[in-house]
Amino acid sequence: MTEQVKSEVLVQSDQAWNGTPYPAYPTTRPQLTVVRMTIAAHSALPWHTHAAPNGGYILSGHLTLEDQGSGHKQTFHAGQAFTEQVGPVHRGFTDDVPCQVVLMYAGTPGMPLSTPEPGQQPGCCG
Repeated sequence: MTEQVKSEVLVQSDQAWNGTPYPAYPTTRPQLTVVRMTIAAHSALPWHTHAAPNGGYILSGHLTLEDQGSGHKQTFHAGQAFTEQVGPVHRGFTDDVPCQVVLMYAGTPGMPLSTPEPGQQPGCCG
């Protein structure tokens, strides 16, 4: 019996969700990290930055991403994938429903997945 495989590229980009191009990728050995995160309804992640490219896929609910500098926002719904910003300060937040998202980080050994802004609680994004 032959099994069929269906493959679909959900997102492929050289820039973040808001159009910011990614910087040059580190030349050291990569380390991939995959995280499943559940964000409660009416919650906001701390303002934070990322040092390496990453992206996500919304399993349930929806998540609004917000760029601190420009105030630009974009909402992603269940079944949608997105690419994250590298460098600029941003956050994600929910409204009336919780959100479950799978995040994939393409970093290097020892590189934090995210860095909270001063005064913000750590622990976001894995």
